[in-house]
Amino acid sequence: MQWLKLKFPFIYLICTVTAAAWANLERDPNGYLTYCPCMGRFGNQADHFLGSLAFAKGLNRTLILPPWVEYRKGEMRSRQVPFNTYFDVEPLKDYHRVILMSDFMWHLADDIWPESERVSFCYMERKSLQQEKNNPDQPNCHAKDGNPFGPFWDTYNIDFVKSEFYGPLHFDVHHSSMATKWQSKYPADSWPVLAFTGAPASFPVQLENRELQKHMQWSAKYRDAARDFIRKVLPRGAFVGIHLRNGIDWVRACEHVKDSQHLFASPQCLGYKNERGSLYPELCMQTKESIVRQLKRTIKNVRQTQPNNEIKSVFVASDANHMIGELNAALSRMGISVHRLPEDDPYLDLAILGQSNHFIGNCISSYSAFVKRERDSHGFPSYFWSFPKEKDRQQSKAHEEL
Repeated sequence: MQWLKLKFPFIYLICTVTAAAWANLERDPNGYLTYCPCMGRFGNQADHFLGSLAFAKGLNRTLILPPWVEYRKGEMRSRQVPFNTYFDVEPLKDYHRVILMSDFMWHLADDIWPESERVSFCYMERKSLQQEKNNPDQPNCHAKDGNPFGPFWDTYNIDFVKSEFYGPLHFDVHHSSMATKWQSKYPADSWPVLAFTGAPASFPVQLENRELQKHMQWSAKYRDAARDFIRKVLPRGAFVGIHLRNGIDWVRACEHVKDSQHLFASPQCLGYKNERGSLYPELCMQTKESIVRQLKRTIKNVRQTQPNNEIKSVFVASDANHMIGELNAALSRMGISVHRLPEDDPYLDLAILGQSNHFIGNCISSYSAFVKRERDSHGFPSYFWSFPKEKDRQQSKAHEEL
């Protein structure tokens, strides 16, 4: 290697650093666990990640951190974005052992998980969209069938030689001896890698796993970008971060409220057993008038209770209509300015919302739920649109006055 050092010092340096990192990647005798985060967009994937992290710890296997699956407009195949693009890996290690999928595949997989031994795990047979692939005599997980399943595993050139059906086992390792049953049926020496077709976790995130959010800390790029926006764009003083979910897909999703006890992330405000109420349409989709009314009420309450830290601005994140014009018109007399990012970036939106002095989110949205969990871990206040119901709020206020 001396000739490389003399002739190409930069390449030599890269090789040296890579070799050093490689040397630190020792095989975990307890085995590994990974999965395709193939349900929904980021909010859903984040819920599943927390559950998968807890599941990996319960089984005492290293979690291979999958990339985030993203869907770009006009593109037929999903994109896979490395986990550490958005979040630091090291804080996760305070809770449990983890490794980036790229590190595992490039440095360990050939030895631990050779191509001839790669098995996909699913609860029961998963039918292929291509009927000719379905063989009743050879049931299969069809782990790479469809988008994002195929593109996800293709990112790391992973193909499966067979399928394993793990039913009736499940993923709740908090209330039973389920972890022991998994370890007994799939010992690490015989099954070094458990690769799941979908996330080994429930949706929405299990109550016991919500606190794991504190280990999901933004990468330096997003921490710095959020701080710079707050310092350089927003006026000096406190600000309210709000999340408006109002795209056409959300309008359609809200139609299911009338037929459901829970919808998506609704347990975050209603409770997992509906102990704080039942679903109602306004919880999912709010009118512009109710949004303005609640925002004004929040600002006035803060001015009364925290006169030394008045709200000076509002930051808006949205999947469709940010309502910048309407909100500026409604709040101008209060001396409040309304802002959004110049270009859409849902991850930077999240990072900024997490740092707001006050946050109002959508109870049904898993995107809002991510912000709520992060803020809870820091002790920051959060509220939900139209919760509690206007009528309930008025009754509560009247009771207090009595």
